[in-house]
Amino acid sequence: MTIKDVTVIGGGPAGLYAAFYSGVRGLQTRIVESQAELGGKVRLYPEKMIWDVGGVPPVTGEGFRKNLIAQGLTFDPEVMLQTTVEDIKKREDGIFEVITAEGESLLSRSVVIAAGGGIITPQRLEVEGAERFEITNLHYTVQSLKTFKDKTVLISGGGNAAIDWANELEGIAKNVILSCRNETLKAHESEVEKLMCSTIDCQFLTSIQRLIADEEGTLIKQVELKCGEEAGKIMEVDHVLVNHGYERELAFLKESSLGLEMSEHQRITADANGKTNIPGIFTAGDVMDHEGKLNLLAGAFQDAANAVNAVKTYLEPDANAKAMVSSHNEIFAARNKQLKKQAALSH
Repeated sequence: MTIKDVTVIGGGPAGLYAAFYSGVRGLQTRIVESQAELGGKVRLYPEKMIWDVGGVPPVTGEGFRKNLIAQGLTFDPEVMLQTTVEDIKKREDGIFEVITAEGESLLSRSVVIAAGGGIITPQRLEVEGAERFEITNLHYTVQSLKTFKDKTVLISGGGNAAIDWANELEGIAKNVILSCRNETLKAHESEVEKLMCSTIDCQFLTSIQRLIADEEGTLIKQVELKCGEEAGKIMEVDHVLVNHGYERELAFLKESSLGLEMSEHQRITADANGKTNIPGIFTAGDVMDHEGKLNLLAGAFQDAANAVNAVKTYLEPDANAKAMVSSHNEIFAARNKQLKKQAALSH
């Protein structure tokens, strides 16, 4: 097994930018991702518009994810998909062994943990027979808004994701019904205000009791909503979208033989440069806690760059603490000429 300079655990925004920045700093890199695709949590929102990244015009989640991947793979890191990390060990010679569920031992001189919230799985609807509709009109993510055009959509949930999708679908769907088990919505104030001023039918203090199939038994035709002890309310629907949150699996951190220090929020405790209590292990993105942490996509990129700079000086103490800006960095010179040539030819 080749010993890499750095193994990045997690292929989301922080992990992909860490891989890119590792290339900028001349480090041989490996990305380990538990899912079948790169992109992290962004892949769950392909149609959602992203506004809060500096210098990037509003872009769909899928468009943003594709750009992230293209940038992250600029320097040809080794990529291992569908590979779950179970433990990290440090040998006497200082080399780290990243142990996978498949029994492999990936060798690395340093590790950047950028695992976000962990392995993310949508919480399933706990209603008898629900699973059979997952291939037809029961959804946990929105792959295309066109699916819901001129349809009646019932959304179950009361958090940010449910409210965001309800607002997105108003004007696209024929009718939007929101079923919330509480009497208030727990989401960003502006989005809640937008929803309450809309035509969305809010069914508070309700939950899905039963899914009623069509004659063929393949599609949800009606949903029975339970409201306390009252008799169920029957709603005609074309689609059901469930946003009950996500189950997050980070067992390898909690059970790591290294003894990583964790915060009260079950995130890795680190400084602003991503340094953990274990020399040679660094962290970036949502998986970490530090004073001044910015929980935005833009913050993930800063975390990643800081962590990689710390990796560089850990491996090479005499190296510059930070990389040169891209406009002065020789590593981009040939690529810039090629991009300028392509731009000239396209005009």
